[in-house]
Amino acid sequence: MLSPEAAKYFAAAIAALTLYGVGKSMGGLFSTWLDAVARNPEADEKMRSVGMLGFALTESIGLFALLIALLILFNK
Repeated sequence: MLSPEAAKYFAAAIAALTLYGVGKSMGGLFSTWLDAVARNPEADEKMRSVGMLGFALTESIGLFALLIALLILFNK
């Protein structure tokens, strides 16, 4: 059985694993967006708002995961 201190670090590490998914998703999002703009430059203005919305939502998930990991680590 894990000690409470070890369980706290383990839970924070699991919460921080979400940041890997966020990085991978943001890379895929911008890779696809740049590929689409390269194929059809006229559609840049239409796709920019959707791309920025996707970026913001993906980044917010990462910030929430980081906040949860920090709360787990520094909660007394």
